[in-house]
Amino acid sequence: MQLVWEEQDSHRVPDSALGELCAEIFAPLSRSDQRSKGEMYLRGLLSAGGRKSMRNIAACVGDRAAEQSLHHFISSSTWDWDPVRAALARYLERSMGPRAWVVHPVIIPKAGRHSVGVGRRFVPSLGQVVNSQEAYGIWAAGEETSAPVNWRLTLSDDWRDGPRLGRPGPAEPSLAGNPVECVAGAATEARAWAGGAPRPVVLDLPDSDPAEIARRFGAAGLPFVAGVRGSARVAPTASALPGHEVRELPAHQLLRMVRTLRRPVTWTDPDTGGTRTSLVAAVPVRLPGTRRSLLLLGEWSGPDGWPQHCWLTDLTDISWGALLRLAKLTRRVATDFSAISLDVGMVDFEGRSFGGWHRHTTLASAAHAVQAVTAGYRPQPVARPA
Repeated sequence: MQLVWEEQDSHRVPDSALGELCAEIFAPLSRSDQRSKGEMYLRGLLSAGGRKSMRNIAACVGDRAAEQSLHHFISSSTWDWDPVRAALARYLERSMGPRAWVVHPVIIPKAGRHSVGVGRRFVPSLGQVVNSQEAYGIWAAGEETSAPVNWRLTLSDDWRDGPRLGRPGPAEPSLAGNPVECVAGAATEARAWAGGAPRPVVLDLPDSDPAEIARRFGAAGLPFVAGVRGSARVAPTASALPGHEVRELPAHQLLRMVRTLRRPVTWTDPDTGGTRTSLVAAVPVRLPGTRRSLLLLGEWSGPDGWPQHCWLTDLTDISWGALLRLAKLTRRVATDFSAISLDVGMVDFEGRSFGGWHRHTTLASAAHAVQAVTAGYRPQPVARPA
C-alpha cells in the first residue's frame, strides 16, 4: 500500500499530443461545453503549479471566472466517467502496448473528515492509524512506463449508506465489499475497455487470502501474478518433490527446500534504470482446500537465506524470468505514481462528491497518461516511503 505525501515539479507535454488525447477521450461526451471544460481541466492539471485545486486550475488556464463552472463540471455534473476511461484504455493500448494490468493500492492522508471516503484506518507500513482515503488503481504497465486506467475508492458503511454522498448514491459495482472483489471487478472492466491481447493482472495484496485471489481471478478469466507472504500455507503437488511427503507448508519453507533449482534472472530497476540480477526458483503447488494447480515463485537477492519475495500465479507455462519481470511491474507503477501522478494532482481532490472524486481521478489519469507516453519524456526517480 503506497502512502502519499510528496509533490513533484511539472513537465511540459507537446500540444499536439495533448490535443490528440483530448479529441480521443472526450469524444464520448455528447455536449461540446463538456468537451471544452474537460480539455480546460486537463490542461490545468498539467500546467498548474502546486496543489491542483479548482482555483489554481482556473487561474492557470487564464480564467478565474471558470472556477465555479469547472467545480460543477467535476463535482455536480452528470457525465459518466466510464466511457472516458474506456477511451483512455484504448489510447494506452495503442500507444503503449502494455504487458500487464497492475493493481496499485494508495493511502491518501487527509486532515479533515469531510472528503469522500475519508476514515481512520490502520496502515501496516506505518504501524499506525491514519485519517485517510483508500483507493485501488488498475494500471496499464510495461517495463518502461505505466499509466492508470481504472479506479475504485473504498467506502465504509457510513459512506455507503448515501446521506454523506448525496442522492443518488454510487452504483453497486463501485461498492465492492473487499479489496480482492474490488480489484477483480476493476480489472475486468479495464480488460473489456482496452480489447487487444489478453494480459495478466499483477497484484500485491499481502493481507488478502491467496485462495480468494485465485478463485476470483479464475472465475473472471484473468490470469494473475499475486505477491503472498512467506507464511502463506501451500501444498506441493505430488510430482513437485519426489520422495517427500505431500503436506502443507509455509511458502518460504517450501521454496527453501527447492533452492538448489535456483537460476539467475535479470530485470530492470525502474528507480535507477539499471539492470539487476536475482535468483529465482519455482515449484507447482495447490492452496489448501483447492484442486487447481498453481506455481509458487520465490526470489533471493543472494545465495543464502530465505526468499525475500514470494508470488503465486496460474501462468504455469511461461519462464521463471518472464514471471519475475511481470512481478516487478509493481515497482514500475510505484515509481511512475510518485514521479507523475502526484505532479498532475491525482490525490488533490477535496470534496464530498463520490462522482467528483472519480471524474477528477479520471482526468488526472489522462494527464498522467499523456505525460508518460510523450516521446522523450522519462520520469526521474524520487524518494518515497517504503
